[in-house]
Amino acid sequence: MGLTRLVNFLQKASTNHFPNISCSPTAQTVPLRSFATTSLVTIKNPFETSDKKLDVVVSDGVLEDAERICKILSKSSGSSVEASLARASIEVSPVLVAEVLKKLGNAGAVALSFFKWAEKQKGFKHSTGSYNALIEALGKIKQFKLIWDLVSDMKRKGQLSKETFALIVRRYARARKVKEAIEAFEKMEKFGMKLEASDYNRLIDTLSKSRHAGKAQEVFDKMKKTRFTPDIKSYTILLEGWGQEQNLLRLNEVYREMREEGFEPDVVTYGIIINAHCKARKYDEAIELFREMEAKNCKPSPHVFCTLINGLGSVRRLSEAIEFFERSKACGFAPEAPTYNALVGAYCWSVQMYDAYRVVDEMRKSGVGPNSRTYDIVLHHLIKAHRTKEAFTIFQRMSSEPGCAPTVGTYEIIVRMFCKEERVDMAIRVWDQMKAKGVLPGMHMFSTLINSLCRENKLDDACKYFDEMLDAGIRPPAQMFSNLKQALIGEGKKDTVLILSQKIDKLRKTAFVG
Repeated sequence: MGLTRLVNFLQKASTNHFPNISCSPTAQTVPLRSFATTSLVTIKNPFETSDKKLDVVVSDGVLEDAERICKILSKSSGSSVEASLARASIEVSPVLVAEVLKKLGNAGAVALSFFKWAEKQKGFKHSTGSYNALIEALGKIKQFKLIWDLVSDMKRKGQLSKETFALIVRRYARARKVKEAIEAFEKMEKFGMKLEASDYNRLIDTLSKSRHAGKAQEVFDKMKKTRFTPDIKSYTILLEGWGQEQNLLRLNEVYREMREEGFEPDVVTYGIIINAHCKARKYDEAIELFREMEAKNCKPSPHVFCTLINGLGSVRRLSEAIEFFERSKACGFAPEAPTYNALVGAYCWSVQMYDAYRVVDEMRKSGVGPNSRTYDIVLHHLIKAHRTKEAFTIFQRMSSEPGCAPTVGTYEIIVRMFCKEERVDMAIRVWDQMKAKGVLPGMHMFSTLINSLCRENKLDDACKYFDEMLDAGIRPPAQMFSNLKQALIGEGKKDTVLILSQKIDKLRKTAFVG
């Protein structure tokens, strides 16, 4: 599809002009309302990992205020954070503070500064949600000593929950500190919490999802029937873990044990096994499992159809992917956003972009999207096909479509695209647009930009963003710092290398003050 035709197609969604990529500074002295009476949005609690779901209802006004606060914080650093917030008229509430802290998930140091500022405000007390959001952010930058100080504080205030420990266990597991993850789990009893089967399942699930299926299996084998009695969920968690690692041999061993223990596979079990075979690129076997499922009168779920559409589409078995999409509708399932997104991806893999756009238009007409994920799929494939102008046009369109605001992942896609195209000037413009919207970058995004600036010998800018990364409490990857160091040494800037090395050493060895 030519660019003109694409623009005409996209204008069906909105009559607005493309938003200008340039960003003017946002005034910091702006009144914020935290008790707005505008419409409400239900947000899934990202820190709730048990079967009990605690959805949080947040008003549009709170979401807007949280975004404005993040814009202020994105323009501040170090000691200037509190001064910047003091200049703004902010009426804090537990819901607003928790929402801001969630948005600061990639900037642990900034999150801590905001947390400390909020607790000084007259009449304000942090909620469990605020503590958990800060723990999540600090866990990403491995500030575990400070996390345990926060746990002690929560204990004193009676705000400690099992969800808090679930977050800590997950952060240890993702940091490849499996021993510490299990020790954190064990500490729950020392803090007066009774461990139940669901807690053991959650531990095994966390280890499995963090690419430690072997350790999850070891914990399961050690604790089953002595500390907890496994249920079908325990086995499906292990099946999923081995499936993620594409170890079908171990998956089949667990499946056999599950059957021997008297548990028959249900739709969730089949979905996990089918997904495992798709990940291992054994699509014919996955289809056979689907047929076996139907033969046993086990009705497939939308997730099962979505898995097959994704898998078959990724290897350009487009006609089969479309067939499963139609079969899902024939089974009485009205297509949902994930199913549509799978079909969009299938067309993209076969480089049939016109059909992909047609499905996006169908989503609009059906009232089920598109969403940010839809755009990310399309952007990924356009960039892969070197259709960068088309990708940037679509990226600019996103903000004007409800529910499709670019995420940090979207910005990372576009920044990486421009860096690969050796258009670091455009990458920085997109970066600035992102910061102006209160979206903060993570480690991978910093690395992409800094490496690109090094390649273009823009070392002053590279050092500027490197400092910004350290200010956010993010530890730089060794390879990225090595690239920057070599570039600086090549320009005779050994003093700068020494200063940066000292800053990194300080960040690594010194825990933040709580």
